[in-house]
Amino acid sequence: MADADLFALESAALANAKAAHDDPRADARAALAEMIVHYERLMRESRRLIRRSDRAELDMNQMNRQLHELAQQLEYRATHDPLSGALNRAAVIDQASDCLEKGDMALIVLDIDHFKWVNDDFGHPAGDTVIKTVVACLKTLLGPGVAIGRVGGEEFSVVWPTSSVEEAKEVALRICDAIADQVFGAPIDRQITASVGVSWNTIGTSFELAYSRADEALYAAKRAGRNCVKIYSQLPLLAATPATPSSPADASTPCH
Repeated sequence: MADADLFALESAALANAKAAHDDPRADARAALAEMIVHYERLMRESRRLIRRSDRAELDMNQMNRQLHELAQQLEYRATHDPLSGALNRAAVIDQASDCLEKGDMALIVLDIDHFKWVNDDFGHPAGDTVIKTVVACLKTLLGPGVAIGRVGGEEFSVVWPTSSVEEAKEVALRICDAIADQVFGAPIDRQITASVGVSWNTIGTSFELAYSRADEALYAAKRAGRNCVKIYSQLPLLAATPATPSSPADASTPCH
């Protein structure tokens, strides 16, 4: 069956008007009146369709905005720690790996000292506050463009592009000092400190190796008494062995 002509009546009225125009004996006024009726109807329908189209466009634009916002929310949730707002472990790995493909990079790993005592003495809500405050402190200290991540319960990482080991050390010292000077508020009535390990890595280094080195430096800082900075490249050869006690040659840099 052929599709119905939606304008059959209008087409017939138009044909009638043409015939009346060509025939001097025809009733042109009647043909004109019929054309007016159909023209007015078409105008009403056109306005109605335009209004409907405008509403549909507004609805579509609103839906697109909502989808864009939802996509942003999903991306944020996929890359950020829900408690602290820092990058999650996967996002840190991506950021650091991308950085190492482009140039030299320091990976700074820090761990809150005696965090279990905080939870035991003041409760887990206070522990959560410490974690959020540490991340806020890092963001304020280092700026919004720096990749700061929470890679474990009370462990954090900072991706710092640099070609200077001394610069990486200076940044790590500033981090250590800032946390030690941070006021956490009630009910926490004691100083909170962090141990910091740093690995400086040349372009092309794998993230796994960079993290392993920083983690080794972190545990050296823990063994050295905490609240200090250790640089992987400055560790003694046996510093990574748990059974080996720290020695005067094991150069750590205290924060205070």
